[in-house]
This record gives sequence, structure tokens and C-alpha cells, in this order.
Amino acid sequence: FFFCKRKSKMAFKVQKSKAYYSRFQVKLRRRREGRTDYRQRKRLCAQAKNKYQSPKYRLVVRFTNKFVICQIAYSLIDGDRILAQATSRELARYGLEVGLKNYSAAYCTGLLVARRLLQKVGLDEAYEGNTEVDAEVVKCEVGKKTYYVDEVDEDKRPFRALLDVGCRATTTGCRIFGALKGAADGGLDVPHSEKRFPGYDRDAKEYDVDMHRERIFGGHVGEYMEYLEEEDNQKYKEQFAVYIEHSHEADDLEELYEGVHEKIREDPSPAEKKDFSPDKSFKRKSKLSNAQRKERVQAKKDAKIAELEADEE
Repeated sequence: FFFCKRKSKMAFKVQKSKAYYSRFQVKLRRRREGRTDYRQRKRLCAQAKNKYQSPKYRLVVRFTNKFVICQIAYSLIDGDRILAQATSRELARYGLEVGLKNYSAAYCTGLLVARRLLQKVGLDEAYEGNTEVDAEVVKCEVGKKTYYVDEVDEDKRPFRALLDVGCRATTTGCRIFGALKGAADGGLDVPHSEKRFPGYDRDAKEYDVDMHRERIFGGHVGEYMEYLEEEDNQKYKEQFAVYIEHSHEADDLEELYEGVHEKIREDPSPAEKKDFSPDKSFKRKSKLSNAQRKERVQAKKDAKIAELEADEE
């Protein structure tokens, strides 16, 4: 990058000088890698000084190529700490083994991490959350403060966590908000509105609750299954092979997700860790010594010479 100046009818480059480069400061590593939005992170982590070191908790939602990850985290000066975690990989325990990255799975994972955390901190009985999934935004006001729970307990306030979306675009209907809705229905106090949920019309400023509820129970997946089965049966068998293997049909999905929600509420605790025993039968081959390597090379040479002599004869 340079400027061109004209002097005595001649153009020449004015390059960035030594003074510029000596003052240049590179951005933080995770910013250079495009992994952390530090403007967002500062606002999620920085706490008012009159709170006396009580941390701000974050509901961290991330998507991999196959799963959803939800965590409740807070930051310290030497790094983040995780209070509770749930992934959609665990949903197989509760009867869901297919579609572990869609909107419905994100809702289930958010519900699981919320119930797991509240059980850990002893708030699971005080804040049961929304047991009837109707996709409505639940909130109440106590004093001048708004809490996103059905009712505030007299002795214990709800556990508040702020949604951390990372570098994902927060478009209307994004799966991140499925995890948020699951956590809110699980009893967490997560500030939100209906403006980014599926079914919200920005122009008309109206919120279609039924459309959002259908998305939570996999209605959009069921519709596509029915469409594909009629239009292209071969593609249907390829794309929904795992659904067919587990005998899931388009009409059964709502019942499936209802059962998953019930099982999560019954026992949200993490599974016991299995003892890892490595396979000790495998033995790495020992390295050849220098003399053995030379013998090996000489044997190959002798074999090749013998082969050439046989061809000449």
C-alpha cells in the first residue's frame, strides 16, 4: 500500500516508513485466527466493580460438523472455567440417535445443560422451567428487574447466564437460538426476546408461536422427509438412511422429542466415566541398528544383481 506524489513532473512511491513499522502492533492471536470477537467478549465478561468479583456467567453455544456443544462458563484472569457442559452426543442416552445438529437437537442440548447446572447448584426444584413446550417467551418483573423465568423464588434468585454466540451470525431462526430456548425452558434466566426465533416476521412485527413450536419438535425435518419420499425415493433412502435404520418416520418425530425432553428432566446428570484400558497387545517394532540396515541394503543389491545376471543368461 503506497501513495503517489507528484514533484517536478515525476511520480515516486512513499512507502510505509521505519517509524510506522516500529509502532505497528499485531492483533491478538485468536483475533488474527478469526476465532474470538474481543469486543463481544469484553462486554460478556467485564463485571461491575461493585459486584465484588461475582462473575458473569455465559451460555456458550458452539456447533461442530456433527454435534452441538453447550457450556456454562465464567472467566478468570488466567482463563475460563466451565461449570457445566452438555453435547448432543449424550442425547443417545435419552433416545435420540439421529439428527444431532439440527434445531431440535440444539433445543434438547440447551435443556440438558440447564437442568444439569441447576441440579449441580441446588436450584432444580425451585426453577423447573417451562414443562409444556409452547415456544412462548416467559418472563416476569420483580421490582425494576426483569427475570426470564415463570416465577422468582422468595429465597433464591434464578441463575442468570448471557448467551455467547462466538463468531456466528445471529440471523432469525438460527440454531443457536434453539439452544437458548432449551436453556430458558430448562429454568435458566437467559435474557432474550422473540425477535430472532423462527416464526418472527420483522416487517409485520408478529411472532408465530406455532411455527417455532413445530421447529422445536422437528416438524421441518418431517416435512422434508415426506416431500423427498414422494419426489425422489432413492435420495430419501440415502439422505435419511440413519432415520430408516432406527425406524423413525416423519409422523413419529414429535413423539420422539417429547420422550427425550421427559427423560432429560428425569435424570440430567452426566454419565459415569468409563475406565480407559489401552490395548497393550500392540508392540512397536524396534529400530534396526546401523549394521542391520547396511546388511539389508546389501541383500537388496545382491538380489538385484542376481536377477540381472539371470536375465543376461
